[in-house]
Amino acid sequence: MPERDVFLTEDGLRKLENELEELKTVRRKEIAERIKQALSFGDISENSEYDQAKNEQAQLEDRISKLENMLRNAKIIDKDDISTDKVGIGSKVLVKDLEYDEEMEYTIVGSAEADPYNGRISNESPVGKALLGRKSGDIVDVVVPDGIIKYQIITITR
Repeated sequence: MPERDVFLTEDGLRKLENELEELKTVRRKEIAERIKQALSFGDISENSEYDQAKNEQAQLEDRISKLENMLRNAKIIDKDDISTDKVGIGSKVLVKDLEYDEEMEYTIVGSAEADPYNGRISNESPVGKALLGRKSGDIVDVVVPDGIIKYQIITITR
């Protein structure tokens, strides 16, 4: 199966690189020390500290592998390339919910940077998918589990 592109902003790239560095240098050493300490207790067959540290080590290595894969497949979104004519990855979109007459601002980002609670939605999310390629003034139907939400695009900025 081919690797998928991971769309990242410059900030998102830096955050992932910093997280990877922290995991490889600090967290690996911490967990290795915990394993070493747990081994000093003797019999590992009934050593819960050892089991817990080994599980943490496995989770850490999995996260490191995922981050390395994301960074290997990263496509950086250049702010200067973000269009204000159509919604794309990196666009800030002010939309109006036509049912509730409320305005919301979303920044469309790749899935690795999505943070819906802070208005950063994935290009793969229902709202993100529905907005991609649309223009200011367009009315967009977004299919969500509860039905359909109608948004009007007010503005598109960088």
